[in-house]
Amino acid sequence: MSKTSAEPSAHLDLDWQEVRPMGYVVGMSLDLANKRICVTRARTQSGGLASLLESRGAEVVELPLIEVVPTKNRKVLEEVLEQPGVYDWIIFTSANGVRHFFADLVAKCEDLRAIGFARIACVGKATADAVRKHRLRVDLLPEESNAESLAVALLETKSLDSARVLIVAGNRNRDTLSRTLEEEGHAIVDIAEVYETKLADLAGAAEAVDFRTNGADAILFTSASTVEAFAEQASTLQLEKGARFPKAFSIGPMTSEALAGAGIPLQAEAPEASLEALVDVVATHLNS
Repeated sequence: MSKTSAEPSAHLDLDWQEVRPMGYVVGMSLDLANKRICVTRARTQSGGLASLLESRGAEVVELPLIEVVPTKNRKVLEEVLEQPGVYDWIIFTSANGVRHFFADLVAKCEDLRAIGFARIACVGKATADAVRKHRLRVDLLPEESNAESLAVALLETKSLDSARVLIVAGNRNRDTLSRTLEEEGHAIVDIAEVYETKLADLAGAAEAVDFRTNGADAILFTSASTVEAFAEQASTLQLEKGARFPKAFSIGPMTSEALAGAGIPLQAEAPEASLEALVDVVATHLNS
């Protein structure tokens, strides 16, 4: 039987520009094509950032330098969960805090309404977005994503005198925020540790071997903890001859400060503390 025009050809003449990465949206720029980008977030958190990078053509190299796990220091948290509705303000400083706090709250109280009429304040857009996923309103979100800016914004509300304030935190949070609210705002502050950030041991891990052998065009740091973990495992991650030497990018001021303290040159900092802004600044600098 002769071949008709309706029959598909056995030969696929593909244009590489038509082979789009997963997550690609028509009109989206593939400005990170052929770029190896190293992501240092915890394995459970890297998916969102990896997807953003891959949608713009990047080859993502995962290097999970930290692990985020539920806290073992639950004394204050258990006391908070007995009466979660007594607080005037609940403050979240990270999306990890949001995730672990509400998991514990639902397990204990079965209902998010247990927090009563507390107002909610957040550090950073990603943290606020995590709260909104629970269909809760964020009452205060300063433009700058750091504890100092949130402290100033809270003081300006004139609502802290004798107010009950709960700060939901991890084991590596600084006490700057709580101290300011107590000393300058005269608030009554409780700090509930809900998660721990642990440094992952990558010795012998396949990800570390890949990084040492091939390097990357860029390495992205999304917290001071990832910087600390990278610095502590510098010998394990020492690049081999011929590997690409990555440029370091930071998601915000605290992370940049940690890079400076570790002696790691900073290529650029995201203009706002969001994954989207971080990917944008990486693309800009790698294509300049």
